[in-house]
Amino acid sequence: MATGRARSIFVCQQCGHQEPRWLGRCPDCGAWGSLAEEAAAAPARGAGRAPAGAAARPAQRITEVPATAVDRFPTGLGEFDRVLGAGLVPGSLVLVGGEPGVGKSTLLLQACAGLCGRGARVLYVTGEESPDQVRRRAGRVGALAEGLFLAAETSLEAAAGHVDGVKPDVLVLDSVQAVASEALDSPPGTLSQVRLVAERLRHLAKERGIATLLIGHVTKEGTLAGPKALEHLVDAVVAFEGDPHGRYRILRATKNRFGSTDEIGVFQMAGEGLREVPNPSASFLAERPAGAPGSAVTASLEGTRPILVEVQALVGGPGAAVPRRVATGLDGSRAAMLLAVMEKRLGLPLASCDVFLNVAGGLRLSEPAADLGVVAAVLSSYRDRPVPPDWVCFGEVGLTGEIRGVPQADRRLQEAARLGFTGALVPPSAARLAPREVAARAVSGLHEVPATLLPEPRPGV
Repeated sequence: MATGRARSIFVCQQCGHQEPRWLGRCPDCGAWGSLAEEAAAAPARGAGRAPAGAAARPAQRITEVPATAVDRFPTGLGEFDRVLGAGLVPGSLVLVGGEPGVGKSTLLLQACAGLCGRGARVLYVTGEESPDQVRRRAGRVGALAEGLFLAAETSLEAAAGHVDGVKPDVLVLDSVQAVASEALDSPPGTLSQVRLVAERLRHLAKERGIATLLIGHVTKEGTLAGPKALEHLVDAVVAFEGDPHGRYRILRATKNRFGSTDEIGVFQMAGEGLREVPNPSASFLAERPAGAPGSAVTASLEGTRPILVEVQALVGGPGAAVPRRVATGLDGSRAAMLLAVMEKRLGLPLASCDVFLNVAGGLRLSEPAADLGVVAAVLSSYRDRPVPPDWVCFGEVGLTGEIRGVPQADRRLQEAARLGFTGALVPPSAARLAPREVAARAVSGLHEVPATLLPEPRPGV
């Protein structure tokens, strides 16, 4: 006999695990206090089982599937289009995430203005700000366009009604955690609501060919909030990174069904909005101190774009019982490994010294090619002697002290030559690829670095 009481379940807001009763810790992902009560949806009668032989259309040979050209909407922001793969694809669903205050809404408002300038109709649905707030920001960044429509809604059904009325080419939802469907009793931002909102918008985008941009919150760990299924539902996941108090912002794609995930876009935050940085290497090195010990330039590769950045190191004297190891913009584990290799192979007493590492400009280096740049900066700081200012250093350092080659070394050296660098400390495999303007010095082992990079001055000189 039915009691009339709706059945509820407890859902982990981190991983989506379900329990019939509340628990303090999720048994699946181990998160504390993450289970929230939600109403359980009754399964549709007959759902979950398809009759045998009910295929809508017969299977085709992959060679018989017609290949259609993908038309895109250029946003007018070259750095944004580079990350997306030359623009927005009609019917695609793109998730844009980032820290609070990093500039997600500003970026998309400027993209909306660029789209309207190319004849597109854009609907911007805000669930966190009033229309007046969005209008004032749009005026500040130059995004007041006739083709941009604005609606303040927290109801998914109301937002869908605005889509019916405006018939946009592009839809922006700010944010997916602020909008809820009336079909569920749970509040906005819960796992079930985020999943349902994303699924409904995906169907709407595919049926009507609307390019849809979703702004997503991030957790304190820096990952996108909501279920992991949210990232599987969308066609592209774009992360907007950078210190909200710093100047530079990095845009990178972690998933892209219509392009590469190797490209990055670089922006600079200014009073009138975000400015594109078409030459990141020159910007990152613009304020580099000349002749300062502890500074070295390394060549990183972000997608197909080589970028020269400054690696800084400060080696303090022994004294503290537990020496400090701080790495900003570098992987802490790899930095600790490099320090251990330098102590073992070069005989430097770094185990008793404080070591601080920093990548100037806010860029985060993750590839091993930056190893030799880190070694050069640490060695320069320890000996209190500057690295030659017109030298660039890159190469992977192994545990035995060997210097290994890195991919696309020729492009890194060409970028160094373009910016006026005349010397390079590189692995042997890269030395023969150097252009005529750059005198490459090959080092096969870590023991060769001090004499090559910081030779001892001759007596009497």
